[in-house]
Amino acid sequence: MKEVYDFLKKCQTYYLATAEGGQPRVRPFGTVDIFEGKLYIQTGKSKNVSRQIKENPKIEICAFDGGAWVRIQAAAVEDERLEVQQHILDAYPMLKDRYSPGDGNTQALYLKDAVARFESLGGEPRVIKF
Repeated sequence: MKEVYDFLKKCQTYYLATAEGGQPRVRPFGTVDIFEGKLYIQTGKSKNVSRQIKENPKIEICAFDGGAWVRIQAAAVEDERLEVQQHILDAYPMLKDRYSPGDGNTQALYLKDAVARFESLGGEPRVIKF
């Protein structure tokens, strides 16, 4: 899991896919954090992505660093604890003007049953499950 975290941090931007009905939805994300042994992402409950994850928690993440990429399949599970929200926002202080722990909008989601597949051109794929 730490390798996945490090890769996403290095890329800075990754793309998160959800589904809305039969239509895929993809958008750039940047938050990633490890708290109590789980990999977390963060969004706002007022966003469409939050509603889509609530309706169908299956997500995919893809990131590319110029030479390799990772694709992650997982279920996104909400964790409403304030200490998780605080931990993520401490890691991303630029978000504190839009989010704060317990504001009713900040949403922390951890990845459950995640399968990360690292690949590169000409390289052997590697799979990490967490």
